[in-house]
Amino acid sequence: MCAIKRKLFVPLAIVCWGLALALPSSAAEYPTKPISFILPYPAGGSTDLTTRALANAARKYLGQPIIIENRPGGGATVGPTLLLTKPPDGYNIGLVTSEVTIAYHMGKLGFNPVEDVTHIMRWGGYLFGVMVRGDAPWKTIQEFIQDSRQNPQKITYTSVGMGTSPHLAMEELALAAGSVQWIHVPSKGGTEASTALLGGHVDASSGSSGLQLVDAGKFRLLAIYSEHRSERYAQVPTLKEIGYPVVSASPLGIIAPKSLPRPIVDKLHDAFRKAMDDADFQSTMKKFDMSMLYLNSEDYGRFFRQDSEQIGVLVQKLGLQKK
Repeated sequence: MCAIKRKLFVPLAIVCWGLALALPSSAAEYPTKPISFILPYPAGGSTDLTTRALANAARKYLGQPIIIENRPGGGATVGPTLLLTKPPDGYNIGLVTSEVTIAYHMGKLGFNPVEDVTHIMRWGGYLFGVMVRGDAPWKTIQEFIQDSRQNPQKITYTSVGMGTSPHLAMEELALAAGSVQWIHVPSKGGTEASTALLGGHVDASSGSSGLQLVDAGKFRLLAIYSEHRSERYAQVPTLKEIGYPVVSASPLGIIAPKSLPRPIVDKLHDAFRKAMDDADFQSTMKKFDMSMLYLNSEDYGRFFRQDSEQIGVLVQKLGLQKK
């Protein structure tokens, strides 16, 4: 019996040793072919252009092309849902924002964005804010809130859709301000939101769409939802600095299917981290006044969990969860 066990053990040990060597070798050679990057937004917008600039810079460090595949739809959930049907081999990665987490807590998503993905890196965020027309009576966010408090259910605002980050941020502001009730008129996208405000169909807009009209003097930016003031709109306060703890940027991050091997995670992280120093990428981010919000893989995973918990509480408070 002992002899038989020894005969079985030796080949088994050789197989295990061979596998142990093969896995690092495969990771060391990665990547050996183009990488698919699923982007859940249409081509030509700020998300598309900044992501393309980042991917173009990262290819220099990976030695392979990164092919952007635009898969918009479902409030930015179609892309991540498709991504998670792919194998965790490092050749399928994608972008995710807080819209996916919001959809999950609203009962509109078939996977858990905290537990069912591999978080690779967080790299940026949007500039969101409250805008009114240039000829509106409100010169400050304080005046806007005070008027809203005195006239409940009279002031209207639009956003790019029900359950989006700009919508939740505006409702979170109403909760923080107390006794404020706005009427939300959701739009189907940024262009429609800007048109609604420009045409006087709503009193305000929440989000990033319309900043070009702020520059043209047709819109007035009352406050932004960022952690810090914007370099482009340095005179505009953050909600946080005037006493309302509302911070929203719908951070942009890179994810992959669950169980992506750690050596490949590290290679992808390191390449995209170096890409953030690229001059063309930084120029594109500045063009859209988007923030650099870097977090490494571990910190990004922790952030995602904390952000998900906070979003879950807010969705419940607002009664937006699926009945």
